[in-house]
Amino acid sequence: MSDRDVFYSVDRLERAVTRGQRIVVSRRGTEYVVIPLALQTRGGREVIDARNPTTGDRLSLFVDELDAVELVGK
Repeated sequence: MSDRDVFYSVDRLERAVTRGQRIVVSRRGTEYVVIPLALQTRGGREVIDARNPTTGDRLSLFVDELDAVELVGK
């Protein structure tokens, strides 16, 4: 992925955070549909703090451990 592609992806993810737009993340063969609450850095790693829209459970997803991130809808 080029630097431009990474910037574009981060920009779209930041917009999803501000809009409360659902995203689908894939990690180790499992897909999660979540609502991103914040995009932060912890210990030099980017983290998506998110909430499960069904259960309300919160989870933290390290971006470097994700296989894919897709926005749901527009």
